[in-house]
Amino acid sequence: MATPQFILRHAEPTMNPSSDELANVIIHRLGLMPRKKGSTEKMHRVLIELYEKAKVASRDKTPTAAIMTVEEMALHAGISRQTMYDYIKRWIDTEFITKTSYIGSDQKVVVGYKLNGPTLESAFEKTRTRVHNNLDLTAKYVQELQRIVKNEKISKRFEDNRKENLPSEQQETLVVEEKQEDLDSPEQDLKGP
Repeated sequence: MATPQFILRHAEPTMNPSSDELANVIIHRLGLMPRKKGSTEKMHRVLIELYEKAKVASRDKTPTAAIMTVEEMALHAGISRQTMYDYIKRWIDTEFITKTSYIGSDQKVVVGYKLNGPTLESAFEKTRTRVHNNLDLTAKYVQELQRIVKNEKISKRFEDNRKENLPSEQQETLVVEEKQEDLDSPEQDLKGP
């Protein structure tokens, strides 16, 4: 399974933005826009349609009304179904939408996607929590990295000090051994006093 990527962008709406413009800004800020420039400029319409369907589902008390199939999403975005599958992955990774299924009127299972909450705001809160959790975990990794680097420096300094002291100890040992050999040599025994 691929690791999710969070690409947060800086985008600002103009004064008195339309719903399309504001939806487009939200899509860009959350990193849900297409990566290729010019691939589609209508991805924000998927967001608006998901919101509209969620409102209708809540009002009519029919949860299945909030679900959009990939074909519907692709139609609103103006792209092919297969390309929409590629984009949906990012929407799911950020937990902005969820995959769900239900049995349609023709007794067939319908797989679709809906906002991860009853409103845009609640879906955004789940995305926000996901990103915050990622940043919190990253903060822990940063602290751990700092601790490890500090410990490695201390350990290296200790090793360097030990190596500096080690050769002088080895020299003393060698000198002592040489003196012992001189005393134990057979030549001294032969010469006598």
